[in-house]
Amino acid sequence: MKYFIITFGCQMNKTDSERIAGYLEKNNYNSASTINEADLIIVNMCSVRQSAVDRVYGQIKNFKKLKQKNPKLKIILTGCILKQDFEKLKQKYLSKKNQGYDYILPINSLPRWKNILKQKNMFSPKNLIYANFQKINEKCKLNANYLKIAPKYKTKFSAYVPIITGCNNFCSYCVVPYTRRKEISRPANDIINEIKKLIKNNYKHIWLIGENVNSYSYTEKNTNKKINFSKLLYMTNQIKGDFWISFSSSHPKDFSDELIKTIAECDKVAKYISLPVQSGDDKILKKMNRPYTIKQYKNIIKKIREKIPSVVLSTDAIIGFPKETKKQFENTIKLFKEIKPDMAYVARYSPRQGTPAFNMKDSVSLKEKQLRDKKLTETLKKIAIAKNKKYIGKIARVLPEYERKGYIIGKTKEYKTIKFKIANFNPQSVIGKFVNVKITNAIPWGLKGELTNNKL
Repeated sequence: MKYFIITFGCQMNKTDSERIAGYLEKNNYNSASTINEADLIIVNMCSVRQSAVDRVYGQIKNFKKLKQKNPKLKIILTGCILKQDFEKLKQKYLSKKNQGYDYILPINSLPRWKNILKQKNMFSPKNLIYANFQKINEKCKLNANYLKIAPKYKTKFSAYVPIITGCNNFCSYCVVPYTRRKEISRPANDIINEIKKLIKNNYKHIWLIGENVNSYSYTEKNTNKKINFSKLLYMTNQIKGDFWISFSSSHPKDFSDELIKTIAECDKVAKYISLPVQSGDDKILKKMNRPYTIKQYKNIIKKIREKIPSVVLSTDAIIGFPKETKKQFENTIKLFKEIKPDMAYVARYSPRQGTPAFNMKDSVSLKEKQLRDKKLTETLKKIAIAKNKKYIGKIARVLPEYERKGYIIGKTKEYKTIKFKIANFNPQSVIGKFVNVKITNAIPWGLKGELTNNKL
């Protein structure tokens, strides 16, 4: 039997897919090189953004064709699934034969999938009711059993390692607390052991991930020792080997002085921090249920830059939140000009059913959102190019990741994208290995350079 996984969503969805792959291969499934070869297709979805949900619906037409060619093909839907999305999928597609998805399984029930996969009638329609889905979802919380499943990593040099899942923040626009449930921190020893195995296998870049890594908190049962995120970073930094440590995502309310000190002192921890602000206006932040003010946010940025002068800062911003005025949007522009982020993820607000913001009138038109998006992006572009030009002439240690259009594309330790060419072009001679690159040019969203033997 062969499987094929389609993943939509964030880093957590990607690492979940790696664990699904590892689990299936342990249970005698093999990876299909193309979707057409698959006997089992898993769609790992994300209900956080409507665009991702739309893509899940968009797969249906193709699935119908695949089932006509292979009547034995079965398709599982899993991931971050809202009740509303489940109901729509069930009513429209699951009640009819060969109409797309056959079964919906909570991602947190993965340890039990083998029992379902062995059933001859595993896709029985009687199981396709939300009550059962919800019951399984509540019973199978993301615990050690789920995260202990050995993943099949996508690359041989960079790996996502989940340390916490779920979210307790309930931002008014976000569905994650309703799909991932409450925060559950993974045992520290499990995390450290997974990283040690990766380093032993010559992995170079370790990403500690979670919806909010800053709130990681685990108490060891034997010693009653409490480990927060700062202590976990120190523990990871002490592992022997030549590798980088990065992390995401962070929340300003949990970005402590202790954490800033830890990042500054740990040599393996990348001096790259993504700290989403979401809006530059206090009133909008309050409506978003983001429990900090712009003054407090700027104070955190000030502390970070005082302790870590070389830091590369990234942020997130949502534009066109319900009733966001032009003046309030201009406050976001003003904030960007003040804090000067190296990069940012800018998203146009879209209503998500089930969140408090859904009940607010989506008063900003699509056209206005597009104009604001363009203006904020242009502001960021000017800041980014000025920041990147400062790197010209310097030598950076780079981890090459892939080849595209004759260039090797990689990342610096500070997560700057860089592209360069190599003599006697052979991508595999450098991909996944640390190299030194002299930076020769700067563009808004990255750097250009040339391979060099000079040591850092």
